[in-house]
Amino acid sequence: MIRHSITDYLIRLGLSPTIATYLNMTLLLLILVVVIFIVDRIIRRILIVAFTQFAKRSKTHFDDLLISNKVPRNVAHIIPLLIALEFVPDVFIDFGDFETTIEKGLKVFAIVLTLWIVRSLLNTLKAYLKTLPRLKDKPVDSYIQVFMIFAWLGGFMSAIAILTGIPFLRFLTGLGAISAVILLVFKDTLLGFVASIQVSINDMVRIGDWITFDKYGADGDVTEITLATVKVQNFDKTITTIPTYALISDSFKNWRGMTNAGGRRIKRALHIKQKSIKYLTEADIENLKSIAIITSYLEQKQNAINTHNKTQNSDKTLLLNGRNLTNIGVFRKYIQTYIEQHSAINKDMTIMVRQLAPTAQGLPIEIYAFSSDKRWANYEYIMADIFDHVLAAVQHFDLEIFELHTFPVQQH
Repeated sequence: MIRHSITDYLIRLGLSPTIATYLNMTLLLLILVVVIFIVDRIIRRILIVAFTQFAKRSKTHFDDLLISNKVPRNVAHIIPLLIALEFVPDVFIDFGDFETTIEKGLKVFAIVLTLWIVRSLLNTLKAYLKTLPRLKDKPVDSYIQVFMIFAWLGGFMSAIAILTGIPFLRFLTGLGAISAVILLVFKDTLLGFVASIQVSINDMVRIGDWITFDKYGADGDVTEITLATVKVQNFDKTITTIPTYALISDSFKNWRGMTNAGGRRIKRALHIKQKSIKYLTEADIENLKSIAIITSYLEQKQNAINTHNKTQNSDKTLLLNGRNLTNIGVFRKYIQTYIEQHSAINKDMTIMVRQLAPTAQGLPIEIYAFSSDKRWANYEYIMADIFDHVLAAVQHFDLEIFELHTFPVQQH
């Protein structure tokens, strides 16, 4: 037989059978390694060139992703591995223990190679799915990771079964005894998997959403959703990592509704000193009529109030009697009209200037409206522009903004 020809030749040269057997194994192993190396290089080169040429002619992007994720390179190792499995028994024919050990090692490598190929294909699929408009904001990473976890777990168990010589099914049955330990070890993974499904089904978070998660100090855009974590790029460009299951166990704010709506909400109050609130005299009203945007309002209200007071025969020597205008009421109307006419406010959404409950810091007058421009910098500019104007207008209505004054404590 050819596998013993070198041994027979060396014995005829005068070497002992033991030395001849070891030299035979060494030479055959060297020849096998060289052949495997050459075949691997040739097949890898052929596959890479073939895939590259096909990708250039193809109109789809999927084949380009196959190359970038090294699928051809990993597939090229299959034939050299089959050659090794075929000829290892010939190389180690006189060394049964070596043959068994090497064959087990090659079978374990076959499992690892299969997992490499599966991982490359899944990474390709993941990258391709993210290019699809309807899937690019979905947590595809989570599902890929779940599949790979089970694949690696199955591969690990298969490798252990091969190395120990225990049949796979019998080995799998024995794992039932330590299932509690396995569940404990993979607790976060299982929680993340369930959370990923719920997040996806309920459409709670998408890649690109702006979320605020105070518990974890996150305030920015979601850049990645995986099985275990959600990455948020904050507006200061820092990265906050949040456990995926926290999205269903804790409360957070998703600003997608604002982004999809026609405006961004402005909700801010200024506090009026309550001592500055008063009834308006006829002279006060005449002075305020010079403010163009409320002139017609004052005229209408003045006529309506005068008619009412005459009908009720109210004694107007005291302003408290009958119906009257107040400086705070006219000021609210002025702000309402000013906001309604502001070019940066969305007129199709709620516009309201309301009075809140009095506090120790004065009477809050809140502006509630929506800016048409939702971009952060522009939104802040619009809001500041409105309050610049409103704060400056307060004095024209004989009102004062509350300011807290602190006085140094005198020591005796």
